[in-house]
Amino acid sequence: MGFSFEKLDVYKDAIRFANDIYTITKGYPKEEVFGITNQLRRAAMSVSQNIAEGSGRTKKDFARFLDMARTSLYECVPLLDVSRIQSYITSGEHDKLYEKCNELCQKAECPKRFNP
Repeated sequence: MGFSFEKLDVYKDAIRFANDIYTITKGYPKEEVFGITNQLRRAAMSVSQNIAEGSGRTKKDFARFLDMARTSLYECVPLLDVSRIQSYITSGEHDKLYEKCNELCQKAECPKRFNP
């Protein structure tokens, strides 16, 4: 059983990305709970949520929701950059998460590849 979007690789990757963000932000300073931590987690979760919601719509609407998923990934980039600059994450952790953002953006660019 299950929902059709759960079969999409881009959805599965988005869930893994959000999980990685939640894991890494557990080590952020407590004063960032309502700052970078919250913003980064919300942006990362928004990716899979937009994919799921869009999959139940028309192909045209699905493409729009994939655009929104990509913009959430774009939002993660400056948050990851500031996290690195503030030494909340290492350069290696930053690079790994940045690359995952980039890969997810590429996967979300071609709605014709997905059949929700």
